[in-house]
Parts: sequence; C-alpha cells; structure tokens
Amino acid sequence: MKQRLVVLGAGESGTGSALLGKKQGFDVFVSDAGKIQPPFLEELIAHQISFEEGKHTLHRILEADLVVKSPGIPEKAEVIQAIRAQKIPIISEIEFGFRFTNAFIVAITGTNGKTTTTMFTYHLLKNAGLSVKLAGNIGNSFARAVAHEKHDYYVLEVSSFQLDDIDKFRPHIGILTNITPDHLDRYDYKMENYVASKFNMIRNMNIGDTFIYNADSEIIASRMKNKVFPFHTLPFSESYYQNTHLLIPFLKSSQDLETKDTLLRFDNLPLRGKHNGMNMSAGILAALQIGISPQVIQDSLPSFKGAPHRLEFVAEWNGIEFINDSKGTNVDATFYALDSFQKPIVWIAGGVDKGNDYRQIEELARKHVKALVCLGKDNTKLKEFFGEIIPYIVETTSMREAVIKAYHFAEKGDVVLLSPACASFDLFKNYIDRGEQFKYYVLKEILQTH
Repeated sequence: MKQRLVVLGAGESGTGSALLGKKQGFDVFVSDAGKIQPPFLEELIAHQISFEEGKHTLHRILEADLVVKSPGIPEKAEVIQAIRAQKIPIISEIEFGFRFTNAFIVAITGTNGKTTTTMFTYHLLKNAGLSVKLAGNIGNSFARAVAHEKHDYYVLEVSSFQLDDIDKFRPHIGILTNITPDHLDRYDYKMENYVASKFNMIRNMNIGDTFIYNADSEIIASRMKNKVFPFHTLPFSESYYQNTHLLIPFLKSSQDLETKDTLLRFDNLPLRGKHNGMNMSAGILAALQIGISPQVIQDSLPSFKGAPHRLEFVAEWNGIEFINDSKGTNVDATFYALDSFQKPIVWIAGGVDKGNDYRQIEELARKHVKALVCLGKDNTKLKEFFGEIIPYIVETTSMREAVIKAYHFAEKGDVVLLSPACASFDLFKNYIDRGEQFKYYVLKEILQTH
C-alpha cells in the first residue's frame, strides 16, 4: 500500500514536494488554505495530484503517514498543532528533497548575505565545469530540482524556516554568513530560538564535512568557541584582508592549494562593499574545499553579477550613481549598504517598520547621508530619529516622486541609494516590485528626461 504524503502549501516549495512525492510513488494530497496560483495549479492537475485550496480539511490531512510543510506556515498554526497531536512526522521541503539524492550539497544560510553567497558559490562551481544546480530558497525548490534533474552538486539557499523541520538533512559544506535579529515573531521573540534554528544546519554534519562561518559575528563566534566538532571548521573574517588581498588562512598550510599574491585579490572582487567581500570569501572557501583551483576562481570573478535588488547598479547619469538595494528590508542590511560607499549618499528609505532600531546606522547616516527621501505611508519614525542627523529630509508616497526628489538633491559624485530598511507592503507588492519601480523611474524620469 502506498504511503500517504500530505503537502501543506502549494507554492514553489509545496508543488515541488508534491511532484517529487508523486515520482517516488507516494499517494500525494496537497492542501492550501489560500488560493493556489495558476502555474502551480496547472502542474498539480497535469500530474494528477489530488489537492484542495481555500481550506485545510483536517480529517484528510490526518490520514497522512508523512507531512511536508511549506516554510511560510508557522508552528502555532492550528493545522500543525493537530498534526503534532497525532504524532505524524512533519518535515520541510529541503529534508524531503535530501532523502532522494546522493549529490554533494553546499547549503548557505544567514540573516543577510545568503542570496549573494549562494549565487556566487554556484557561479564558481558552474564555471569550473561541474554538474551543479542552484535551488532552495532561490529559484527552483530543492525537491523540484531532485524530481526533474540529476546533478552531482546542489548549491542551496536555506532559510531558518526550512531548517526548523529537518531530520537527516546534512550538507557536505555548510555556510553561515551572519546572524542578526530577524523573524523573531516566529521564534517567540527569543533570539536564542532563532540562533538555534540557524545552527540546525550543522546538527547532522560529520567527519568529512566542512562548516564555513563568519568569525566576526559575536553570536556565531560564541556558539563555536571551545567546541569540538566532528567536522572541519573554516572561519572567514574581515581581518583576513591585508594589503587589498583576500587571504585564506588555511592556504598557508595546504601544499595543494598554494596561491600567489596576485590571485584572489580583494580589489578584483566583482561586488562592492566589505560585506560582499565577506560573502564572496565564504564562497571561495567552499570552492577551494571542493577542489577548484585558485586560478579558475580568479578567472570566474569578472563574469559574476550579483543578486537583483541587492546593491544592484542601475545607471550613472551626470556623475550620479543610482543603486537599487530594495532587498535591504531590515536595518542590518541597510547598514551594509550605507557602509559600501565613501561618496555622499542621497538615501531613499521607508515602508513598513518591523520594530527597527536605527541606532545601528546613526553614525553611518551622520557621516555619509546628505539627504533622506522617505518613501512610505507613515514616515514618522524615520523623521523623528534622523531629523537632527541628516540635513535634508522629505516625504514621498510614490517611487516616481522619490526618484525625482532624490535626483534633485544629488550632485556629481553622489550616490542615490534605495535601501529601505523596511518591508514594502504599504506601497508595493513586495521588495521586487519596489526595486523594479525604482529601476523603471530612474531610466524613464532621469536618463530619458534630463
């Protein structure tokens, strides 16, 4: 008799799990409390997978032998509590995908930087000629990739929500970029719970595996201090940059990976900002561990393009740079953005405040920001905090207006930076919509008009 697999949620993660479950011979039922989007609906119908939308029918769900939960569903949801009460196993999509592949897995997590690090690591492996797939929290779900394709390597971006429900998931290389407060509403507003979720990545790692971590993060460093692990550990740190070279400490003691000073130069890295140097050094460490030569890595650098909406160069006009960092939805991300420029900044910020503490960026704002263009329905908190710090502050309620006003504040040699430090849902569909509108109006109102 077939095992019954219930998949909760029919987005990319859930649909990918359903497709893999069907391929592996499960009796699959998909349940989504909302409306299933047309592309996913069509896939479920085409593959003759049973589903419901707009509700969770509990008696059908509780018939499951195994439940795969989409990461957006919180633990406190009634349907999850009912499944737990029946002691039916609940796993995440990355756990489900892991059970049906023997490929080499590089997994990247962190509060910020994980998308850039994931894309960069994938880029290095792809350029080295390896059979590799990018998946997880970026692009295709891991389960979908495993269902449809066979690769020797997977580079996965994984979120804390995905790591919450793993069982056997074990990356060969795990990367932790950083940990700062985020999503605390999902973790009973306890930072230690969020930290534990991130460290779930290493709980099954063993001899032969490698954990690459940010040694400059006090939270991460304290968890690693005086601990003995069965796997190999590799820290990366800003202190490893000397004389503009990216120095990888373990290279000095590895005859196989010796490199000249002309290789892996920090000033040759394709993305600006020390934080991106950190992210890319983590990817370089992973590539070196896999056996990719320093020369191949060096040759791959010029062709790498960063993640859209993350310090994305849009245009330069009259000596003014326009930078799209719409994915900077928290203060920590905006700190890195502001810290990436030595030029005067006209800063576009605002949106849905997530309990922001702007003290973290006060010094940077005082030092670099010449004008603040507030973009949100309620800009009170921004205006009150930065009122005595930034010389010029204006309010706007549309991206077109924000771009035009920012341009008028800017002079040759300045940067117009969209890095909101807030969620986007007051005026935009999401951060992607916000970033795309920024790019559109920069091109339409600035380049074509002036």
